[in-house]
Amino acid sequence: MKFCSLYSGSSGNSLFVSNNSTKILIDAGLSGKRIQSAMDAIEEDPREIGGIMVTHEHSDHIHGVGVLSRRFDLPIYANEKTWAAMKKDLGKIAEHNVKIFDFEEPFIIQDLQIEAFKTSHDAADSAGFVISDGKSRLGIATDSGIITPEMRSALCGCDLVVLESNHDVSMLEAGSYPFYLKQRIKSDFGHLSNETAGDLALALVLEGTRKLVLAHLSQENNYPLLAYETTARILTGSGVVLDGDVKLSVAKRSCVSEAINL
Repeated sequence: MKFCSLYSGSSGNSLFVSNNSTKILIDAGLSGKRIQSAMDAIEEDPREIGGIMVTHEHSDHIHGVGVLSRRFDLPIYANEKTWAAMKKDLGKIAEHNVKIFDFEEPFIIQDLQIEAFKTSHDAADSAGFVISDGKSRLGIATDSGIITPEMRSALCGCDLVVLESNHDVSMLEAGSYPFYLKQRIKSDFGHLSNETAGDLALALVLEGTRKLVLAHLSQENNYPLLAYETTARILTGSGVVLDGDVKLSVAKRSCVSEAINL
């Protein structure tokens, strides 16, 4: 499989995954035009996308979903509660492109198998995903206030994990956000801090994960080097060798990140 972050951050998210014959998007939280531009940059054709998998209904994850589905006749995969929450914001979607998945049952997009798991976020029924082609496993977990046992179990053993590292707690507390928003971000239904991401990253590496991408960074309460250094410190403090035991990187906010092969 190949993974590439097209955009990742609080202002918009879209991830691309492919193998030899199947191509999918996870979220499309920017305009259809910008998603197309990002796909052009990696020399991929949006008409070949097998489906758009949606983690949850917040605008930074669905802004371009409806446009792309109509323009290229793309299926949209969402759980029942997420679909109900977001359908009013998508515009008219062809009935044959509405694909409802269940957390209890893996589903198939062409020759990729996907297992969905629940995350802890202030959305209707937010989801993470584990994607497998039979040879390797890719885990995606963003937009969660805590690491639940279900999340940890799902991600354990994945070759590559894309993990939220949203904010530095000190930056958030000292920043200009109103009190209620700070409390929302820090809550069990908010976003993962750098430290929490680092702790989970260590547990995953000890269970065999060899590639980690830190994602969904806040523009106001984090910056890439700080997110990287926080997780790197936690890993190396327990004897993990960077670029030896694990490859650690940070997804870019406003442009395409380097593709990663599994």
